[in-house]
Amino acid sequence: MRSRRKATTERAVAFLWLLRKEARELLASRAWWVLLFAMGPLVGVTFISAVRTYAEASGLNGTAAGVGEAFSPLIGIWAPTFSACEVAAVFLLPFVAIRLVGGDRQSGALKIEAQHRMPSIERIAAKALVLLLAWIVASMPAAAAVALWKSYGGSIYRPEVATVMFGHLLDAGLTIALAAVTAAVSEHPSTAAILTLSVTVGTWILNFIAAVQGGIWERVAGYTPPAMVAAFQHGLVRLDVVLIAAILIALGLTLAAVWIRTGVAVGRRARETGAWSAAAAAAIFACTFATPSWDASESRANSFPAPDEAALARIDRPLHIEAHLAPEDPRRADLDRKAFAKLRRVMPKLDVRYVSATSIGLFEQTSPHYGEIWYELGGRREMRRATTAESVLETIYDLAGIKAPDESDEPVFRGHPLAVPPKGAATVFYGLWPALVVASALFARRR
Repeated sequence: MRSRRKATTERAVAFLWLLRKEARELLASRAWWVLLFAMGPLVGVTFISAVRTYAEASGLNGTAAGVGEAFSPLIGIWAPTFSACEVAAVFLLPFVAIRLVGGDRQSGALKIEAQHRMPSIERIAAKALVLLLAWIVASMPAAAAVALWKSYGGSIYRPEVATVMFGHLLDAGLTIALAAVTAAVSEHPSTAAILTLSVTVGTWILNFIAAVQGGIWERVAGYTPPAMVAAFQHGLVRLDVVLIAAILIALGLTLAAVWIRTGVAVGRRARETGAWSAAAAAAIFACTFATPSWDASESRANSFPAPDEAALARIDRPLHIEAHLAPEDPRRADLDRKAFAKLRRVMPKLDVRYVSATSIGLFEQTSPHYGEIWYELGGRREMRRATTAESVLETIYDLAGIKAPDESDEPVFRGHPLAVPPKGAATVFYGLWPALVVASALFARRR
């Protein structure tokens, strides 16, 4: 018993030593300081622009007063402000992660570490933990934006802000896991950077194909980082997305631990990679059937009124919808955002298929079937052309043979207009934050 406790204590001490070592490596990394320095201006540009637009729509400088009542801080402030974190996670964070994971191989420290009896997964876990803490520190300008908005008198709905932050934290976790794999597999950091960027571009291409083709491509693209972040920025938390993101992060770190063992034969590492990937694929497939979701937005922008959701939940038959609309047609985007996206939350058996011969639909307008939306439920079919949520609900109720519920007596969300300019924001993001980072970098290098 004492020997086990002693072994556990020694293992914990070794892990803490490794954490301190990785923290020192991070502070010595130029990529880290570049990320930290750039976060201030990046957040500053998006926050200042968002606040100005929000203020002008709320009546600042003689514009139409009252328009801001249609605005929600989630869409008007938090989504554009935190988009700077998405840019940093795509273009800056991978270099920090690659430097921390692949630096030991370049310096030869990995061979020395391999002499100690520490599992490779613990080495990767230490690096991932330090990188996660580093990302939280780098996200401080976004927290400063929240504080500034509060000082202006702006409304803060905590579930919305927490949801957006959580979404970007998951996005950073995916980036760290991907960069860890590429750094562990490749021999040089530049190769790892190219591989990471290739995967990122691949997700963008997948989203483009999904927008054109729809169907299974659209379902797969819903689990890519851009689509995941977009959902969180609209206040929507989906259980399947969270679970799949967690599995992908765990898979990336596990594969990095497999390939960081340079003394193990390549064939064995390849077989382990195949086994772990197959297990993760099976788990991801199972998670796609997890349908619960939560609307954290104050305006319930991702939900139908409660009576309509209760009525739709009672329909247990599959609903098939075929919409003859091109990807670039504004009606398609409006239909998907205001109706189909909300339907998927309450009707898991919903199947939507888009049909179009071109991507813009400009020369399809003369087609007699373009713009038709066919609904099929329980063997009954009906066609409509209207793209409003009210028309979609009315059609579904007719096909299901149920009476439309009475109008909800829930209070209507009127928004939180705020006609205040972004005072002091430029000083914080363009002056104080860069100065603080530079001073911290000089102090760390002297240490």
